[in-house]
Amino acid sequence: MSPDKHDKNKVEHYVNPKGFNPREVEVLTKEQERYYQAPQWKIIWWKFRKHKLAVVSAIILFFFYLCVPFAEIIAPYPVAKRNVDFLFAPPQAIHLFHDGRFVGPYVYGLSSSVDLENLKWSYETDTTQIHKLRFFCKGEPYKFWGLFSASLHVVCPAKEGTLFIAGTDRLGRDQYSGLVYGARLSLTIGLIGVSISMVLGVLLGGLAGFFGGWVDNSIQRVIEIMRSLPELPLWMALSAALPVTWSPVWIYFGLTVILGLLDWPGLARAVRSKLLSLREEEYAKAAALMGASPSRIIFKHLLPGFTSHLVASATLSVPAMILGETALSFLNLGLRRPAVSWGVLLNEAQNISVVTIYPWLMAPVIPIIIVVLAFNFLGDGLRDAADPYK
Repeated sequence: MSPDKHDKNKVEHYVNPKGFNPREVEVLTKEQERYYQAPQWKIIWWKFRKHKLAVVSAIILFFFYLCVPFAEIIAPYPVAKRNVDFLFAPPQAIHLFHDGRFVGPYVYGLSSSVDLENLKWSYETDTTQIHKLRFFCKGEPYKFWGLFSASLHVVCPAKEGTLFIAGTDRLGRDQYSGLVYGARLSLTIGLIGVSISMVLGVLLGGLAGFFGGWVDNSIQRVIEIMRSLPELPLWMALSAALPVTWSPVWIYFGLTVILGLLDWPGLARAVRSKLLSLREEEYAKAAALMGASPSRIIFKHLLPGFTSHLVASATLSVPAMILGETALSFLNLGLRRPAVSWGVLLNEAQNISVVTIYPWLMAPVIPIIIVVLAFNFLGDGLRDAADPYK
């Protein structure tokens, strides 16, 4: 080989002009140790925080679920309070300034009249009446969780004034208060229903995946039969079978059980597929050789391996149950008055002529859309955070 060719193939020696800093290596090593020694839940939390949309959705859902224990305090009126002088009253806008002067949160007064030509209630805003809002005040009395009497509200209308943020219905009941009270049933029915489907899905899917054979075949045939049935008509048929003499509480629990019993097949198949692969792992075989019972192997060794995936699947199942309850109550086959849910409130908007005249009766659609989207985004964030390959 000639010297010229040898010089062309020669690799030049590179020296980094930046000096060696042992502190940087030490910091990097500590960060690596912090990550490698962290438990699984902490790693999931670190990855979840990077999903900004999921974090925002979790915050939104947190504020929605505050309505569950504190509905009586948040709502300005009791849910059954009737304002007979304000039937089908439109929403009152909240203002801060009047004639260029800061007044604080207030609403203008309403003057009502009957439009005999169009056969509807007509309202006009009276700008001479300024009703300042009161905060953390004493208002309409109520029974907190049915246990004791109280009258504390976060926001109250002015004395001798009104506060209809989302308008009123045909009986003069405040729509905003109905939305706050309705969140108590609409949001909890999804959580309780998912809990029932989780228990059935994990139990039956775990048995099918671990034992296989005739146990797996029997459970799979049941799942196939249930998946072949149309979902909404089946919901409607089972809901219609509930006795009309039942109280709203029993109807609520009956509807929750129906939604939970019909939602477990999808989760059971996911658990089965996971256990079919995990039962062949060495740690599962070692536990069996050491004499561990099948229930201990399933619940102590196999299920913790994909618990995070179960949480993500459950989060994505909650919106379907909320929509199911809303649909059944809208069709008058689910919850009924005096129980209040978002579906019950939407039942007032079945007549399209009423909706065109009083569009604020469609207000329950807004929180339903927000909650369903928030749960979907939260489920996506949890699923990405729980995925070990991302």
